[in-house]
Amino acid sequence: MTRNKLYWLFLIACFLGFIYLLYHLQDYKNTHFGVCIIKNVTGIPCPSCGTTRAVQLLLQGNVLASLQMNPFGILVVLIMTIVPFWIIFDLIFKKDTFHKSYIQIEKTIRIKWLAVILIVLVLFNWIWNIYKQI
Repeated sequence: MTRNKLYWLFLIACFLGFIYLLYHLQDYKNTHFGVCIIKNVTGIPCPSCGTTRAVQLLLQGNVLASLQMNPFGILVVLIMTIVPFWIIFDLIFKKDTFHKSYIQIEKTIRIKWLAVILIVLVLFNWIWNIYKQI
């Protein structure tokens, strides 16, 4: 993927994520609608179910409850917080540090043993979500 496409993709994803989070924070108490297609169709939560609630708990300062809800929440907060500033830095200073890092991370997670570990972690998270009945 080209540098510009990658940067636009991440900026748009973060922007939409912020909009969704702000909307969800406003209407959190009044809505029980979930956007997870897997859970809506099967009744079984997916590995990422509860991530929005985990982000909300983290933003409220409740780190332990956030981790218990879904550990992906911390990863999402880190990405949504750091990536836009990193990309803006690259654009202002005409660098491509984010693009190079993304390519390196992509290469790294393609290492078979590491990919297996990451897949196992996602499976454990999925089992945890099913156990909790999110």
